[in-house]
Amino acid sequence: MPGESFYLTTPIFYVNDVPHIGHAYTEVAADILTRWHRQSGDDTWLLTGTDEHGQKILRTAVANDTTPKEWADKLVNEAWQPLLETLNIANDDFIRTTDERHEKAVLIFLQKLYDDGFIYSGDYEGYYCVGCEEYKQLDDLMETPDGDYAGQLVCKIHGRPVEVLKETNYFFRMSDFTQPLLDLYESQPDFVQPASVRNEIISFVKQGLNDLSISRSSFDWGIKIPWDHSHVLYVWFDALLNYITAIGYGTDDVEFNRRWPGTQLVGKDIARFHAVIWPAMLMAAGLEVPKQVFGHGWLLVGGEKMSKSKLTGIAPNEITDAFGADAFRYYFMRAISFGQDGSFSWEDLSARYQSELANGFGNLASRVVAMITRYYDGLVPAPGKAAPAAYMEADLGIQKTVADAAAAADAAIQRLAIHDALAAIWTIVEELNGYITIQEPWVLAKSDETRARLDTVLYTAAEGLRALAVLLSPVIPDATEKLWDALGADSLGPVWEQPLTDAGRWGQLPAGSRVTPIEALFPRIEAEAPSVA
Repeated sequence: MPGESFYLTTPIFYVNDVPHIGHAYTEVAADILTRWHRQSGDDTWLLTGTDEHGQKILRTAVANDTTPKEWADKLVNEAWQPLLETLNIANDDFIRTTDERHEKAVLIFLQKLYDDGFIYSGDYEGYYCVGCEEYKQLDDLMETPDGDYAGQLVCKIHGRPVEVLKETNYFFRMSDFTQPLLDLYESQPDFVQPASVRNEIISFVKQGLNDLSISRSSFDWGIKIPWDHSHVLYVWFDALLNYITAIGYGTDDVEFNRRWPGTQLVGKDIARFHAVIWPAMLMAAGLEVPKQVFGHGWLLVGGEKMSKSKLTGIAPNEITDAFGADAFRYYFMRAISFGQDGSFSWEDLSARYQSELANGFGNLASRVVAMITRYYDGLVPAPGKAAPAAYMEADLGIQKTVADAAAAADAAIQRLAIHDALAAIWTIVEELNGYITIQEPWVLAKSDETRARLDTVLYTAAEGLRALAVLLSPVIPDATEKLWDALGADSLGPVWEQPLTDAGRWGQLPAGSRVTPIEALFPRIEAEAPSVA
């Protein structure tokens, strides 16, 4: 029987350009969370995809002398889907807003809101940022004193001038949901996280919500409004619906009820769309709001948010080609507190790779396997005679470290604190390295009198590695699979099938398991940092 439903979504990403490591950061976080839940027995589903409608895509396609659909197809096939392979993302579905399944379900949703009186026609004039695909309030803008845009109002996010648009549009009665949203935030304090994003959202909604313009008639790249084909749907209203169209809204009630509501990972800059507009849309349709909207921080390069337009975008493969996918996945989840902004630097990546992955974890695995090979002809020894009485305080300390780390890591994952989970797991690496240094198995191996003690020490080290392989499997899947094979643990089944909730239970690696030589899990790398420009 599958466990509790855990449906996780990433934002769907604009196909106006190729992905950078900011996009990859979100994908990796989502993948680690869902791998963990899947390996814990939960009924897990990971959705990602691409947002392909709107004025920005149309202009990009025209600038590249092609059609919007051809542009989207090219970017999806050549950049966005390969990104998932590059990072070893185990997503269950990939939604495109140009998919027929999406467009059909959007029409069902729209028609319901229209029939129920939540959509009306009216005039609107305002400042529009094409980069954000959003009408902006004055406090979202700033006037530039100098440079190419001197004296013009520019978007604070994109740093580019906004346009003044006046249109007759269809509007969603979002103002009706000011109080219901405030009630939601109060009754479910965890609905928007982290606290910094929650506070910003509550402050915004308390000012009162305006009705939302949800159609455009000045261009035609989008889903046509079903009762008025001279208008296309506002790209955000279209895009937000992917989270339910992908799991059967309007077409497969069984699957939809199985998956929804879900947990939604977004960048903090788009939290308003997901924590204000989106739940209001769902309330209007009589549907459950998400379980949670989590707005993670930005990746900063040179103190600025990762951006293609400002040439600070680093392609993920620039890192994976040099350090590998596992190192990419580990570094960004360990070095940055998930939910806060974090700075990326090649120097920090290289230092952590060497000290934590190569020297800390990789060298530990190599040493233990080598000693079992040397002293026991490759067979994992049973703990010394009369176990568990043979266990000394140091051995019991490792057992407690493993149990505590497994419990702490699972608790951290439940609150989406991936960095805390990794910090907990890494206590096993540090304690095992210290344990081996103090116990000196190479000295114990010199005398028959200390042979039983050697048995216990090397079994303890091997069993600690077994637990590490299981706990780190969602984070560094390639390296942990190699370690699992090297430990001869395949009699327990594949590492990715080991229940994470049981990872801390001591004594699972069978004595007599045959270890095999292991290549360096994280070999030494001599790599120069590419230019970010």
